[in-house]
Amino acid sequence: MDHAELDALLTRDAMRLIDELDPVETTSDVARTVSRLRAAGHGPDLVSAVVGQVRLRQRARAKFGEFADRMLFTRAGLEQATRMAVSAHHAGRFIDAGVTRVADLGCGIGGDSLAFASLGLGVLAVDADEVTAALAAYNLAPFRDGGRVDVRHGRAEETGLEGIDAIWLDPARRTSGHTETRRLSADDYSPSLTWAFDLARRLPTGMKLGPAHDRDALPADAETQWISVDGSTVELVVWTGALARDGVRRAALVLRDGSARELTASADTEDEPVRALGAYLHEPEGAVIRARLVGDVARELDAGPVSERIAYLTGDAARTSVFASTFRVRETLSTDPKRLARELRARDIGTLEIKKRGVDVDPAALRRRLKLSGSESATLILTRIGDKRTAILADRVTS
Repeated sequence: MDHAELDALLTRDAMRLIDELDPVETTSDVARTVSRLRAAGHGPDLVSAVVGQVRLRQRARAKFGEFADRMLFTRAGLEQATRMAVSAHHAGRFIDAGVTRVADLGCGIGGDSLAFASLGLGVLAVDADEVTAALAAYNLAPFRDGGRVDVRHGRAEETGLEGIDAIWLDPARRTSGHTETRRLSADDYSPSLTWAFDLARRLPTGMKLGPAHDRDALPADAETQWISVDGSTVELVVWTGALARDGVRRAALVLRDGSARELTASADTEDEPVRALGAYLHEPEGAVIRARLVGDVARELDAGPVSERIAYLTGDAARTSVFASTFRVRETLSTDPKRLARELRARDIGTLEIKKRGVDVDPAALRRRLKLSGSESATLILTRIGDKRTAILADRVTS
């Protein structure tokens, strides 16, 4: 989004049109809506801004729920934004630590600040990009009149922190076009991780990083918490100072279907020995795998890994866990696509969930080759057991 589009967006006409337009979901919807608005005499900048926001709000509901209907977005800002359910957990940690005012450095469109302010925290929200800071100011407007939130355009490194109790920080590099966000090496972060970790040693800090961030580059004296939401591992947070919990260095927070469960430990936990394939196969949540707490889940399930360095667990105990998905094993099948297709047809399987770990297989390409048809459903798990590629036919177990 450029300044011309922003100026067009922050008008009464634009806001009215955004609220009045029907959903814009397909390319045909976009063309039809653009043509109608242009025919009504609206300028190209306003039309582009309005149609873009309607589409972004539709996507944003997955992260922000009903809040999305009064927010403004850039595509990059929405991609980078934390889900509201996760932000609420972060806000709770600040409150539990006795924090009253937090600086959100690199606030983006203001999603985290929105959660912080909603739960009563005072917030200083700062972003280095002028357009993004303007959108954050709009999104946080309900809390600005009372003085709870102060939004500024500026660099994190140059922000005065007088009266600030704790920091929320999301170091990243955003492209100048505001269209994409990508995680890079430590030297490419903005602000730099050297500066960020130095600040985190001086003030209690929560620092959001990508879940695949190099573990060796994380501070040994901090709490590192990986977070999964509805089966997707979404982020890693490094907590320091009063925001880090005593005795906790590894944590896996799992949010699913509106509930939250957490696994914590003082360090990486020891894995269980490899086991032969049993009656059940378990897939730990991504946050558990990233936090290296798979051993604790294995012991809860009376299970062990199917192979070295493979995060599928197996055992004969009929147990489930909130930290893993469980499948009842039917049988093992051939991994050759032609034979596998014949075996699935013989079992009348037309609906197939395909999962893989430890093997180089494209599930979408395999599905096309299988040409499934039938009335039954199942899960196919492709993995490596020892040196052998294995296809496991199974049924998902609901707890």
